[in-house]
Amino acid sequence: MKITAQEEYGLRVLLRIARHENGEGISIPALSEAEGLSTAYVAKLTRMLRMSGYINSTPGYKGGYILAQPADQVNINKVLKVLGGALFNKAFCEEYPGAVKLCTNSIDCSVRSLWQMIQLTVDQLLDKVSLQDLINPEQESSFLLESILKQNAK
Repeated sequence: MKITAQEEYGLRVLLRIARHENGEGISIPALSEAEGLSTAYVAKLTRMLRMSGYINSTPGYKGGYILAQPADQVNINKVLKVLGGALFNKAFCEEYPGAVKLCTNSIDCSVRSLWQMIQLTVDQLLDKVSLQDLINPEQESSFLLESILKQNAK
């Protein structure tokens, strides 16, 4: 399992917008420079985030992108699914049947059960994380995320 570049960079761009403190929007060139990404890629990511309702664009000289809702209401699980999708979904078996049209294990598949359990666990954990939880410096965010993990383990 891998985190895609689109998920990583999209989340970083969203965090950069959330951390922009002066109340004004932050432009694509400013996001591009701050994150070390091409302007075209940042434009693609901001379009995805805007179309999904996470950010709004503000016009004018001091325009740019702002959060569409408070950071504590932005669910990281949903953001990551917009940027890259779920690790496992029910269509997976239909998309990867092997050399035949129907997977030879479509009736009784213990591997599918494993992927479903992993997806459920990841969803339960990420559903407890908001954008606000990640705005803090790494040490504070790490402590908070560890406490969420411990609560999830109970």
